[in-house]
Amino acid sequence: MAEQKQASKFNKVLGGWDILVMAFGAMIGWGWVISTGDWIKKGGAVGAALGFALGGVMIFFVGLTYAELTPAMPQCGGEHVFSYRAMGPTGSFICTWAIIFGYAGVVCFEACAFPTIIGYIWPGFMQGYLYSVAGFDIYASWLIVAVVMAFLMTYVNIRGVKTAAKLQSVLTVIIGIAGIILIASSVVTGNLDNLEEQAFVGVGGTSFKNVIAVAVTTPFFYIGFDVIPQAAEEINIEAKKIGRIMLLSIIMAVCFYALVILAVGYELNSDEITKAMETGTGLVSADAIAKAFNTKAMADVLIIGGMCGILTSWNSFLVGGSRALYSMAESYMVPPFLGKLHPKYKTPVTSLIILGAFSMLAPFAGRKMLVWISDAGNFGCVLAYCMVSLSFLILRKKNPEMKRPYKVKHATLVGVIAVILSAGMLLMYVIPGSGSTLAPQEWAFLLGWTGLGVIFYFVCKKKNGEKFGSVNEIISDEDALALQLSDEELGAALDSAIDEAIKYVLDKESVGSML
Repeated sequence: MAEQKQASKFNKVLGGWDILVMAFGAMIGWGWVISTGDWIKKGGAVGAALGFALGGVMIFFVGLTYAELTPAMPQCGGEHVFSYRAMGPTGSFICTWAIIFGYAGVVCFEACAFPTIIGYIWPGFMQGYLYSVAGFDIYASWLIVAVVMAFLMTYVNIRGVKTAAKLQSVLTVIIGIAGIILIASSVVTGNLDNLEEQAFVGVGGTSFKNVIAVAVTTPFFYIGFDVIPQAAEEINIEAKKIGRIMLLSIIMAVCFYALVILAVGYELNSDEITKAMETGTGLVSADAIAKAFNTKAMADVLIIGGMCGILTSWNSFLVGGSRALYSMAESYMVPPFLGKLHPKYKTPVTSLIILGAFSMLAPFAGRKMLVWISDAGNFGCVLAYCMVSLSFLILRKKNPEMKRPYKVKHATLVGVIAVILSAGMLLMYVIPGSGSTLAPQEWAFLLGWTGLGVIFYFVCKKKNGEKFGSVNEIISDEDALALQLSDEELGAALDSAIDEAIKYVLDKESVGSML
């Protein structure tokens, strides 16, 4: 089917700050509060920081491909459009369906993570035992908070992406302040001996193996920069700046994680971390700041920062997931009702309601099951990264004349490295003993999502025929205005412009003769 041009249906309301906090807030999330102890025990303080730096290198190279492709094709759906231009409908379907799985997994997981954190701050929060799933006890109070928050987050996003961006700004600033306080306080009160004794202390094997074991887990924590291309049609800044802001968000996230890990290792010795992990809450970042200020109140402050991290990730992936679903519906790859926009707020309301409904139902399955879903979804995100990197290389060869406001230098080298690194990360989920191998339950969820995608693919392809997989090019606002005018209106406008020009010239001549 031949591509057609159309005007964007979205409101361009996002500025540079909006998309920076949308990406950065999605990436830093809650992991730096709850998982720092695990990272240090696995690779050592310096080793874990190095692992996050290595993982950041992979994400940065992938980010370079995104940075070029997003301003070159600033359309809703991001990966959907990139892979379509390079690989056609089938490649586009696989890529987009994979990234949606990753987004949906995080959205569902955050619905469980939020009330769980309240339990850390308020020990008496868990009331009204209901049942257990995979060893996780579900309480009425926990369930109510999870469902209510899922509803509120969905409502905020339906009200418009600018509303969601304002919420993201406030929450991200709170996270940043909490992290900076932790890092700064450790510099003042920490001890270099603590860092040296556990610099590369891991559990079994060589130090290098433990560093790599941390590195292969990092893509899950760096997911989020790819939300920017999903909302590309809603961004109202110079195209070239989009790529730069995306790369800046990655660099900021890498530095944030590495500094937090080093701060905890500088403040707490190995025994204190082990005690926190085995007999305490396991929130070693909170314990570190509590020790630095000699008060548990500061631990609660940090945990509140972590709660904001849950909301920023949740918010960003609702934006990303709903736009990806919308773009597939626009291409007749999934049922068309998923492509409905809210008449007032211009948000993909049906897709948001679907994702919101999943996040409201997810807590009933328990936290353990949702860990499996989010881990399997991580595989989907890395698969999409690999396909976008391939699309970058294909489009450089297939369409070298494409207008690229942000053009990456040494494109072939960058693209090849991005493909190799992302493909390598993908293999880590498959190879036994890699540290990131998917569990049988996670494979079950992944295969189930794949099966659902196969059904949509063949049913929608059969029903929609040539329309299946079509992607219309979004034109500029000026061109869109011209397209809205009929031939008669264009002719009348042209005649009027000529008359005005003649009148202007005659007036000038008459004025000159009078002088």
